[in-house]
Amino acid sequence: MNRKIIIGTRGSELALWQANHVKASLETRFPDLTFEIRTIKTTGDRILDTALSKIGDKGLFTKEIESALMSGEIDLAIHSLKDLPTTLPDGLSIGAVTSREIPHDVLISKNARSISALPGDARVATGSLRRKSQLLNLRPDIEVSDIRGNVPTRIEKFLASDLDAMILAFAGMHRLGLDEHIAQVIPVSEMIPAVGQGAIAVEARATDGEVLDLANKINDADTELCITAERAFLRELEGGCQVPIGAHAVCVDGGVRLDGFVGSLDGSNVIRETITGVPEEAVSIGQRLAAICIDRGASEILLEARSEGD
Repeated sequence: MNRKIIIGTRGSELALWQANHVKASLETRFPDLTFEIRTIKTTGDRILDTALSKIGDKGLFTKEIESALMSGEIDLAIHSLKDLPTTLPDGLSIGAVTSREIPHDVLISKNARSISALPGDARVATGSLRRKSQLLNLRPDIEVSDIRGNVPTRIEKFLASDLDAMILAFAGMHRLGLDEHIAQVIPVSEMIPAVGQGAIAVEARATDGEVLDLANKINDADTELCITAERAFLRELEGGCQVPIGAHAVCVDGGVRLDGFVGSLDGSNVIRETITGVPEEAVSIGQRLAAICIDRGASEILLEARSEGD
């Protein structure tokens, strides 16, 4: 291959960290090739004054980048995997998922060291319905506020506000060197992460065999296995990143354990289930867990959540 490989990404600090991480990994393996990063603004980047749940979630942070990929403007698209819809556009394929960072959520707090230590009248910020549902299930006595912006912007807004705490993903905080602000890494037993949280997706055209072969060299098999189960769970529930659904898969004892969560917006009705299976059945594991949740009323909970969010 003698062509330059163009890598498309959003322009936030975290997105650029992810793109540069992928670029460096590829350059290490293919020192004779040239890689260039190109930033693309997405719908989610342009609309900053509206809650994400109010503006839809299908490709909110990916659609424009995928359009550039399909048109040949770029050769690789880099996404936070949690932002990537479970059904890709025709002609596109995930060429790799990188080794996953710790997928947990974290508490950013001015005084309390944990969710349980927050005062009864605490105001906690999050832009995620999944986090809101689980937070209110744990602490129905607190008030949840919406917050938007990239990670440094949210930190800045939080420090200048009268908010008591905020919840973000560990991966973004750690990758940007903001660990000093973390009060608690929230255990999965309290808050199940978003599907794919902590993983980076490398997307390419399905017909571009050369580029897919390049991407495959930085694929992490264990991460791919886990996110396959998680995304199958989400796909079966017809969910997206703006509905109160979470999943967390880990490789244990030669198999895969998958924790799933579905909850109401006020946290009063929550379903949590866990199943295990063999690696070869990653998709089936996600589908089976979704079926268990549906039997327990997940469809009704999500229908109500979607109607309340409209």
